[in-house]
Amino acid sequence: MTVSLLGLDDIKGSLVVLDDVDYVSNEEIVEIQISDDAPRIGRVVQIVGKKAIIQVFDGTAGMSLSNTKTKFTGKPMELALSREILGRTFNGSGKPIDELGEVYAEKFSDINGAPLNPVSREYPRNYINTGISAIDGLNTLIRGQKLPIFSGSGLPHDKLAVQIVRQAQIAEEENKEFGIVFGAMGVKNDVAEYFKKSFDETGVMEKVCMFINLSNDPIIERIITPRCALTAAEYLAYECGMHILVILTDMTSYCEALREFSSSKGEIPGRKGYPGYLYSDLASLYERAGIVKGKQGSVTQIPILTMPNDDITHPVPDLTGYITEGQIVLDRDLHMNNIYPPINILASLSRLMKDGIGEGYTRKDHKDVANQLFSSYAKVIEARSLASVIGEDELSALDKKYIEFGRKFESVFVGQGFGAKRTINETLNLSWALLSTLPISALDRLDTALIKENYDPIHAEHTIELALKGDK
Repeated sequence: MTVSLLGLDDIKGSLVVLDDVDYVSNEEIVEIQISDDAPRIGRVVQIVGKKAIIQVFDGTAGMSLSNTKTKFTGKPMELALSREILGRTFNGSGKPIDELGEVYAEKFSDINGAPLNPVSREYPRNYINTGISAIDGLNTLIRGQKLPIFSGSGLPHDKLAVQIVRQAQIAEEENKEFGIVFGAMGVKNDVAEYFKKSFDETGVMEKVCMFINLSNDPIIERIITPRCALTAAEYLAYECGMHILVILTDMTSYCEALREFSSSKGEIPGRKGYPGYLYSDLASLYERAGIVKGKQGSVTQIPILTMPNDDITHPVPDLTGYITEGQIVLDRDLHMNNIYPPINILASLSRLMKDGIGEGYTRKDHKDVANQLFSSYAKVIEARSLASVIGEDELSALDKKYIEFGRKFESVFVGQGFGAKRTINETLNLSWALLSTLPISALDRLDTALIKENYDPIHAEHTIELALKGDK
């Protein structure tokens, strides 16, 4: 049911207020006509009795209480969907910005999504290969998982996002379609161009659907950008049978827009000024990842967020960590030492990794090798702490071995470079080469049979050198 009204009762920033309104619902889309100008789009964000509060996407400049005609469309914001959205670029509200015309829609879907019964979910199992050893080997991304990347200002999270888009794939023997939905929120023009140019140059754009909200776009558009991206992903996954990886950057920009929006409505602020419902709002986005029983496809999420002052206890990473199944943490010290990607192995975690690796998924030795690498690198950190007190020359022979292992592990395994793409076998073979530089007595997390089969100190250095050449 559509309702049209003349005039407004109040204007507050980007919000307008109408009184004595019947048959209106939350999230309903509104068209506001000013004289002969093109109509502006708004969204009902709050209803108090018969009073409707509307957020205007393009701002309220030029509006007065008497020169407007408001039309309530009777439906929420919907996204035009078809398979042809792959290879296309849209703004934050789902309008094409690639000069290829409108999408010929097979259907229109509410961007807020539909509640998913937890009973209808399937447990995530199979992995997605990103070609990045620090992720595939030690923090494996499982299909249907939500695995965020915690970054900081100045760290190369945009570069890492591009590399994941370029290299990510599912097991080739499954012969199933794989696509990527990329949502950027509050990015600068040069960053948006970097994403577009990188995807075009590497020829992956045909399998990517992009939603870009620039830093000078309205904040209300920033709030709906991830919802548009996830709606597109759900359509491609559950109705087209594709496996979709969703990358959302930067979730901190989204949360800051939500904080500004909440403040404009006069809501009582919570921790650090963010609204008290920040947790449930983030959950409404993150929980749209998964696998649904009876459906062929899946939705996997990698939200990227920057931690203000590298503070992992900040509300955005803190609440994100509660909702998602682990995190990949970028480290500033590694970045300063020119190690890319600067992934902090000990601070990172993939909670679903154990159920999607091993025989039948990656390789039978994967789980044991990963445990040993974590253990050995933890002892590297202990040896470095001791060396900072007594000096490296005073360390025991084993601790010196750990120090050398740590240097190679960071420079070769973690720091594989932007252009290097490794298969899971290459990652695990390199892991064994690095572990072979340690004495057998130090490999306390590995089965004797595995050590006998794979421990090879003679050829270890050659394997490490080949990895270094491959990275270049």
